[in-house]
Amino acid sequence: MKVFETRINRTLLCQWLGLPRSVYYYQPQLGKAGAKPSQMTLKLNGTWVDNQQVVSSIRDLLNVEFNALGYEYITHELKKEYVINKKKVYRLMRENNLLLGKVIQPTGKREFVKFKRIEATKPLEYLCWDIKYVWVQGERRNYYLLSVMDVYSRKILAWVFQKSIRQIDLIDLLRQVNRNHDLKGVILRNDNGSQFIAHSVRNFLRSCEVKQEFTHVATPEENSYIEAFHSILEHDVIERNEFDSYYEAKEMLERYFFHYNQHRLHRSIGFVTPQQKWEGTEVVYATTFSENLSS
Repeated sequence: MKVFETRINRTLLCQWLGLPRSVYYYQPQLGKAGAKPSQMTLKLNGTWVDNQQVVSSIRDLLNVEFNALGYEYITHELKKEYVINKKKVYRLMRENNLLLGKVIQPTGKREFVKFKRIEATKPLEYLCWDIKYVWVQGERRNYYLLSVMDVYSRKILAWVFQKSIRQIDLIDLLRQVNRNHDLKGVILRNDNGSQFIAHSVRNFLRSCEVKQEFTHVATPEENSYIEAFHSILEHDVIERNEFDSYYEAKEMLERYFFHYNQHRLHRSIGFVTPQQKWEGTEVVYATTFSENLSS
C-alpha cells in the first residue's frame, strides 16, 4: 500500500486487498493492553501515597509471627488505613512475590558456595539448615524436621517438626533464632529446596543482613555439617524407634536435641559437647575483651 498510495485512493486499495480501511491506520502499541494501573493509593485521611508505601504496609503485616495471610485478609487490614480493593492488593502482592501458595519460580542471582568445607572460627559466623523426613509408623506417613545448626559448635539453635514445612515456617524459625542471637553478618548455607529459594525467605534474610549461600545441585557434601547431624539422628533415634504418633515422635526429638546439645560428645570439635564448645568460646571472647579494656 505504501508503494501505490500516492497514485491510487486508499479506500480503493483497501477494497482490492479485502481489508477494512481502519486496518491501514492501526498502530501497534507496546506493553500490556488496557489502561496502565495507578501508581498512587488514596488514604482514608484524603492524602495520596505511592504504591510502594502500601507494599511496605503489606510487608509489615506479613512480618509478624504466624501471619501467613492471603490477599483477602491483607485487604481487610489495609482498609483500616487505605481506600483499596482486593484486586489492587492482589496485583501488588503478586508483583512483589508476597502471595502464598504460588509455584516458586526463583529469579535473581543466587550466591553459590565457593568452598566445600567451612572454616568457622567463632559461634554465629556460619549457620546451616536443612529438612529431614521422619517416618511415623502409627500414622503411616512422614513428618518434616527443619533444624538450624551453628557450624562452629555444632549446636542445634532451633528446630521445628510438623506435617509440612512452608516458607512462613522457615521465616518464623529464623525469627526465633534472631530474637535469641543477632543474625546480622551471619552466613547461612542451604541446598536448593523450594522453601530455601523462595522470594519471601530470601527477602527476610536480606532484611536481617544474613548472607545466604546455596550448595550446587546434587552436592549434599557441600552441606555436610547438617547432613552429618541427620546421619547421627538417624542412627541414634530414628532407626532405633517406631513412633506410634506425631506427638510421641516430637517428644522424643525434643529430649534428643537436649541430649545432643548438652551431653553428647562430638569428635570433630574435640570430644566436647556442642554446648561446651559454644560456651567455651563465648567465655574466651569475654575474657579477652575484659583484658583489652584493662590494658
